[in-house]
Amino acid sequence: MTEQNEDKGFEERSETAAETAEEIEVLDAEDAGGAGSDSNGTTAADEHLKEIETLKNEKQELEDRLLRQQAEFDNFRKRTQKEKEADRKYKAQDIASDLLPIVDNFHRALQTEVDASAKNFAEGVEMVYRQLQEALKNHGIEEIETVGQEFDPNLHHAVLQEEDPDKASNLVVEELQKGYRLKDRVIRPAMVKVNK
Repeated sequence: MTEQNEDKGFEERSETAAETAEEIEVLDAEDAGGAGSDSNGTTAADEHLKEIETLKNEKQELEDRLLRQQAEFDNFRKRTQKEKEADRKYKAQDIASDLLPIVDNFHRALQTEVDASAKNFAEGVEMVYRQLQEALKNHGIEEIETVGQEFDPNLHHAVLQEEDPDKASNLVVEELQKGYRLKDRVIRPAMVKVNK
C-alpha cells in the first residue's frame, strides 16, 4: 500500500472515530443511567470505545511505519551521497592502475645505458616519462617514499632482506618497484628490500 493510500485510509478511520465519539455522546445523553445494554451486559458506548481504541492503535502503527520509512529513506540518501563522493575522490584509480605498468616500463628503459647515437632518443623517452608522471600527479597520484623510510606494511611490500649492522633495523634500503597512492588510498604498494 502506498503512503498516499495509507494517509487516505487513516483520514477515513479518523473521521469514523470522530463520528463514533459523537454517537457515544448522544447515546450517553439518551441512556443516562446505563440503559441500552445488550444481553452480554455491554452498552453501545462500550463497543464504540473499543472501536476508538482500535483506531488509535492503527493510527499509532501507521505513524510508526511512516517514521521508519522516513528514516530508511534518509539513510539511503546519505549512503548514496557518500558513494558519489568516494567515486569522485577516487575516479582516477582505474586509469592509474592501467598506466602504472607503462610508467614502470619507461622507468626501466631510462635505467639502461645508451651510447651517443641514441642520446637524443633517450632524452625524448625521459621527457615523455616526466610528462606521464606529472599527469598522474595532477590527478592526485603520488609515488610512495621508500628508501630511508621505516618499513610500513600498509605502504611497502618486502620481497628481500639484508643484514647491515650500519643501518637501523626495519629500514627500507632499496626500492625494487615504485609504489603509488591516490590521495589516502594505496593503489600499489612499493616492492622493497628491508634491513633486518
